[in-house]
Amino acid sequence: MTNDVGGGTVVMPERTGTLRRPKFGALLQSDPSIAEKNEHRDEESYPNSRHNSNDYEYSFRQSNASATTSPGNYDTGSSASSPYAMSPWMQPSPYSKSPWITSSLFNPFDESTPRNGLIGSLVREEGHIYSLAVSRDLLYTGSDSKNIRVWKNLKEFSGFKSSSGLVKTIVICGERIFTGHQDGKIRVWKFSLKKPSNFNRIGSLPTFKDFLKSSLNPKNYVEVRRHRNVVRIRHFDAVSCMSLNEELGLLYSGSWDRTLKVWRVANSKCLESINAHEDAVNAVVAGFDTFVFTGSADGTVKVWRRELQDKRTKHFLVQVLLKQENAVTALAVNQSSAVVYCGSSDGLVNFWEREKHLSHGGVLRGHKLAVLCLATAGNLVFSGSADKNICVWRREEQNGAHVCLSILTGHTGPVKCLTVDEDHESEKVDQRWIVYSGSLDKSVKVWRVLGKAPELRQMRAAEHLFPSNGYTPSLHSPAAGRISQNGRHGQS
Repeated sequence: MTNDVGGGTVVMPERTGTLRRPKFGALLQSDPSIAEKNEHRDEESYPNSRHNSNDYEYSFRQSNASATTSPGNYDTGSSASSPYAMSPWMQPSPYSKSPWITSSLFNPFDESTPRNGLIGSLVREEGHIYSLAVSRDLLYTGSDSKNIRVWKNLKEFSGFKSSSGLVKTIVICGERIFTGHQDGKIRVWKFSLKKPSNFNRIGSLPTFKDFLKSSLNPKNYVEVRRHRNVVRIRHFDAVSCMSLNEELGLLYSGSWDRTLKVWRVANSKCLESINAHEDAVNAVVAGFDTFVFTGSADGTVKVWRRELQDKRTKHFLVQVLLKQENAVTALAVNQSSAVVYCGSSDGLVNFWEREKHLSHGGVLRGHKLAVLCLATAGNLVFSGSADKNICVWRREEQNGAHVCLSILTGHTGPVKCLTVDEDHESEKVDQRWIVYSGSLDKSVKVWRVLGKAPELRQMRAAEHLFPSNGYTPSLHSPAAGRISQNGRHGQS
């Protein structure tokens, strides 16, 4: 004879005139078949318990010790009405809440662990993003639509447009904005502090007056191709990169015409034009100790130094840091730790340290395709790649070693440019950074990155050992970084 109790089937003893009382030993045992049915019932009673492993584990233990699982209790009412419910043998184990048997508590990286993540995305379907710059609370984006868009608080604030030329690089100096273009021109813009949304073009580099004056002297021409001469002080091919030495008031520009030009910001004059490389100059960065670093498609990284000669200053080649077959595509300098980083088309990031007289410090391997951009902030290094990912590296102060903190995913095209700004809401003990990434998918993504975030390999190990820690997105899943503008989730 059977009786349904709580969704489970209980075997009833046959009546032979009187009800036989169960022995005391039977009370200490539970019917496995009943426990299995009861487990099924508890899963239905707590449908949300799978989202919290602790709650589910506790409710499961309690159901195994409930009075309905005892073969001596056949009351279809509540367990409180049973005399056996008061038995000390029927109470839940005091160890059920012990932290030693709660697996998720072993994991040092639970849901409260700070992670690097996506803040929002800026999308305007008008062109691929090639350049970024941030100043004060404004973000500047340059694209192949010839437009420079200005954003504030993740919303479009203003913008201005050039007559021609893809915007490949942007540098901001005070109230002036310098933009380098595909047509070989450097345009200069200015905004007013009283009306920061108004931008006006005030000239170009070189100025028309200087260009006209220089073109009158045949000595100021250089041969760039057979039967073609150009004025020395102006780029005749795409301006691929620029860097500002704010302390000296100098602007450096690199071009596909293989030259490095030095400009005085105060009067927009070209001070030098250097035949820097045998192929296109892809990257230039003003570094420490008046050093200037240039990287080229010829596979070299060169170091230039500004020195005084014959009552005037000039830049001289002092060292070649790298010479390889793969093109150098990006450069960055950490001013505080005096480290130079170089990204190349083979997906590697090499670095050199001033403390070791600019000797090679090592290689960072985190990308499968070419590294297209680099940026530094504090003790962090950011590398964007054609593989659509952004690697976040941290340099340890003790030994100078680098560890990978995060792989930021979410872009659907190559990451072409990066820029970093300090999160002004953070504290020094828990410093955070706002990272902007521009991509050929026509979007800009905004990330929040913590300087003290756990290492990526530690997070992966914890996720593998403790899959119930509540953090489900895969570290390599592109969907993990996709989120609406108001979201607060990303990739660690």
